[in-house]
Amino acid sequence: MSLEPGPKPQPSPLACLIVEDDAGFASLEARVVREAGGEPHGCATLREAARALAERRFDVVLLDNHLPDGRAFDWYDTLCRRDPHLPVVMITGLPDLAQAVSLTRNGLFDYLVKPVDAATLAAVIERVRRRRPPAPGGSETPVWGETPAMRTVREQLAAAARHRITTVLLTGESGTGKEVAARELHRLSFGARAGEAPFVAVNCAAVPGEMFEAELFGAERGAYTGAERRRAGMVEAAQGGTLFLDEIGEVPLPQQAKLLRFLEAREFRALGGTEARVFTGRLVAATNRDLRAEVAGGRFREDLLYRLEVCTVRLPPLRERREDIPALVEQVLAGLARRYERAAPWVRPEDLARLQRHHFPGNIRELRNILERSLLRTLGESRWLVLDPTGLEPEAPELESAGSPPPAGPPTPGGEDEPLPPERAGLTLLEAQEYRLIRRTLREAHGGIRRAAARLGLSPQALLRRLEKWPELREDRSA
Repeated sequence: MSLEPGPKPQPSPLACLIVEDDAGFASLEARVVREAGGEPHGCATLREAARALAERRFDVVLLDNHLPDGRAFDWYDTLCRRDPHLPVVMITGLPDLAQAVSLTRNGLFDYLVKPVDAATLAAVIERVRRRRPPAPGGSETPVWGETPAMRTVREQLAAAARHRITTVLLTGESGTGKEVAARELHRLSFGARAGEAPFVAVNCAAVPGEMFEAELFGAERGAYTGAERRRAGMVEAAQGGTLFLDEIGEVPLPQQAKLLRFLEAREFRALGGTEARVFTGRLVAATNRDLRAEVAGGRFREDLLYRLEVCTVRLPPLRERREDIPALVEQVLAGLARRYERAAPWVRPEDLARLQRHHFPGNIRELRNILERSLLRTLGESRWLVLDPTGLEPEAPELESAGSPPPAGPPTPGGEDEPLPPERAGLTLLEAQEYRLIRRTLREAHGGIRRAAARLGLSPQALLRRLEKWPELREDRSA
């Protein structure tokens, strides 16, 4: 019987129902769906759409609002009752802000205003794919985010992947995703062979000092009391792949010397053995400690630190990348929903804002725990996540200056009826809401960037990037 692993399960194509009576625009939608690896199904009326939904399951619906047999806005409640968790994207050439707000509050995935280009449609399809649970037995693709800090991480991992002989040190607080980064480096390093090449993770903090050498390098028969047969170590198991030494700052000083020799020569010898073997894989280490401070305190060898610091990648804490939280929430909820065999609920905008204001001392691990607790509190048929508030406290805001009063808290909803400038009439519903929120918050903060950013749950740099995208808001700030 073959012990070789079978092929990995592949996700089925994203099934997309396109409800559109404009043949030209429907053709554009179908092309975007196909280019994204999806499977488009088209119909031109609400009646045809209802029949298609009765016959099979879809992953997303692109729904024109004005159709020959009625308005999709009036049919939306019926669609929701059929499948409360089906992502629906409403597309219209006659935008109605009150209608858009009503739909979004009732779980609409997005609201787009024609003309809609291929890039916008592709971005929507990608968002749908991201919240879709992975295939059974498959693995989730990590969400890296688009903050400058995470773009730097991706670039550093890609550069390190080109040189397998380079030892890579991942640093960062607990829960920032160091093992996820190590697995991504493994994927980048081995490409199409990543699934075949071994990835062996060693939690150095969990290995007893007296067993460290045997666990890592293996042991010959009789090497120690009770060693009745030869034992392969973690290094041998990782040959041709990646050896991930997690929590390397926890290795006791006596064992650090053995680790240093291995890192320098890339050779290892089993405990009690005489034959030296060459390690042909990639070495990745991680720590949540300040190793330079450990060296200064006499708890870590300086020469080992120099050997590890050849290529260092810092994983930023979640509070430095708050803009990535919505995408992380989508992915984590999709994975948890698959684990508990249920549909992923939606997250209310005010709950998402509260998560973005939280300090997250436990980083992504803490976010996952909050979402798992919340999911267990949420009834299976509920469309909305019941957020568990345990431990959720807003981050203490930074003051604009020593004499400035603290911000009054997060901005409250409202102001949806204030018109957008003509040049912003094509914004999606969510973009329009963000635009109005920033404009109102800047006015309430009397133009103070740091105060406004704290109230919005953003860093000042993140708010300034939005002001670069919408330069007219600077005028409001100046006023």
